[in-house]
Formats: sequence, structure tokens, C-alpha cells
Amino acid sequence: MNLVRRFSLTCLFVCASVAARAEEGGPPDLLPTLGSIERLDPRFDALVPRDATIEVLASGFEWAEGPVWLKDQQAILFSDIPRNRVMRFKDGEGLSVFLDPAGFTGRGPAGEVRGSNGLTLDRQGNLISCEHGDRRVSRLTPGGGKRTVADNYRGKRFNSPNDCTVHSSGAIYFTDPPYGLPKGWDDERRELDFCGIYRVTPDGTVTLLCDTLTRPNGICLSPDEKRLYVAQSDPEAPIWKVFNVKPDGTLDEGRTFFDGTKLFKERKKGLPDGLKVDLAGNVFATGPGGVLVFAADGTHLGTLLTGQATANCGFGGDGRTLYMTADSHLCRVRLTTTGPLLGP
Repeated sequence: MNLVRRFSLTCLFVCASVAARAEEGGPPDLLPTLGSIERLDPRFDALVPRDATIEVLASGFEWAEGPVWLKDQQAILFSDIPRNRVMRFKDGEGLSVFLDPAGFTGRGPAGEVRGSNGLTLDRQGNLISCEHGDRRVSRLTPGGGKRTVADNYRGKRFNSPNDCTVHSSGAIYFTDPPYGLPKGWDDERRELDFCGIYRVTPDGTVTLLCDTLTRPNGICLSPDEKRLYVAQSDPEAPIWKVFNVKPDGTLDEGRTFFDGTKLFKERKKGLPDGLKVDLAGNVFATGPGGVLVFAADGTHLGTLLTGQATANCGFGGDGRTLYMTADSHLCRVRLTTTGPLLGP
């Protein structure tokens, strides 16, 4: 995740449909929509309605990430990484702080604080967080306390867990690039000499599944759990890979699902990042330009052009709403296709 971008915005905005409020001062009017929608293949029309727009729900975050839908609360959670918070947005209520701190509980200069990044839910509905600052994967228990799921591989601390997805067995698959370390790959606190894709089982066993991707980032299982998609946010090789999941939960060598080099060279904002898969196997993947939509065969069908470096996305509501964290914005778009809702 590229966290170099910093903003001097002083206000947090809420949806235009509710009274605007902010942490500091009075916010200006919130833009109702942004960007545009690019249609490259006729199949795209079956996924995104012709009259769809990208609606802005809230703005002013330093770097928004990891949206996940809470069915019981009918609300979306997402990380504001530099501010070390998980935020909550609900129609009719607006914006509030859900967790603070969210991913860094140690001591250090303010510039070193890194909160949670990717968020998901386990099959019991507990919040699973990839924590940059504390360099771990955690579970928020029903009682409100956090438990460490995994924080090391063979005694060496992870770089900074980035994104995660949960298998029906309870195993958690996650990526571990160095973006949460203050100096990234060159940080003297880095203990591993690779960026891994891992699997941690309910009994706490951590297995390294792949160490060949230079910057593994977003990660998502297909609904049938037969494939694992992983984004690589390396400007030298901005690609998405897909792996077959073996019966024992490990992965094959994988193959390139889509190569985003051409799009990146066109100077479109963003790199391959977070992604989700709908129930039909279409992949919604943040990357150069916004949210790219791919058919299961890897054909680029169209793009939700946010005009921002877009970090992640997630299905919510009735499964036909896609929430997106686009730089300093929380956005959403209505779909025709349906995505899986997490939790029980």
C-alpha cells in the first residue's frame, strides 16, 4: 500500500443526506458523486447498471482502506490507516469512530503510527484485522478485546500484514508486504527477507504459501474456494495472480490473471490493490484508474473510474452495493450482480 500520500485536510465529512459534521471546524459541501464508468465489453452491462454513478459518502481521510460490511448493523467499516482508526458509516447516522487505536498500540513518533489495513469477518462475524503498526493479524472478540491470530513466521515478525480473506475451514489467508514499516523494505526492523502469502489455521499454525511475489497486496478467495486471487502492487510488475487451492489448503504455483502494466504506464492513478469476487466469479479489483472489473476468464470488462488511487472494495447491503475506499473518500456504486456477504 502506498502511504506516501498525505493530505492536510482538516475536516471529516458525512453523507449529504445527513447533517454535516466534522472533527475540526465546519466542512464544505460534500460532492455527491465522482468519476465515471468505462464499459469495454457487453458483459459489463449485466454487472453494472447503465445509470449507475459513483456516490461519495464521506471524505477527508488520510488513506482509507479495507471496507467490510456488518450485516447486523447495516453499516460499513473501513480503516483510516495513518490515523490509526477504523471508521463506521451507516445511512441515516453518518460517520463515527469504531476503533481507536486500530492497529498500532506501541510508542513512537507520530509519523510511525500505522493502523489497521485490510479488514474482513470470520464465519462467526468477528472482525479480522491486518495491523500494520503491531505487525499482526488480530481478531476482535465478542467481548471487545483483541486476540492475536498470528504475528510471526518461524519466530521472525511479519513485515506488516496487509489484506486477508477467510476460508470456510476457519483458516485465514493473508499477505505481508513491507508497507506498514516506516522505511518500507529498507526498514532496519524488518526481520524477513521476502514478502509472503500465508495461511494460518484455527489452531494457530502458520504456513508460508508463496514467497515469489515482490509486493503481494489484496487477496480474495473465489466463492467456491477453489481459487485464490492476489494483487501485486509493484510498479515494476503491476499484476494480478490466481492460484488453485489444493485440498490441503496450500496453493499451486499460480499464473498471471491480468497484467496491468499497460494501464499503469498510461499514468492512471493506483496500483493493483484490494479485490473481491462476486457470486458469478467476476473479479472487482482496485488498480490503475479505479476498480477494474474482470470476467472469470481474465477479460477486462470495464472500470469504475474513480479518478483516485483506489485502495480496496467490498460488497454490502443486499450484496448488490460495492463500497470503495478511493484515496481520501468512501464511495459506493449499485450493481446488478451480487457479491457474497461475510459473517454468519
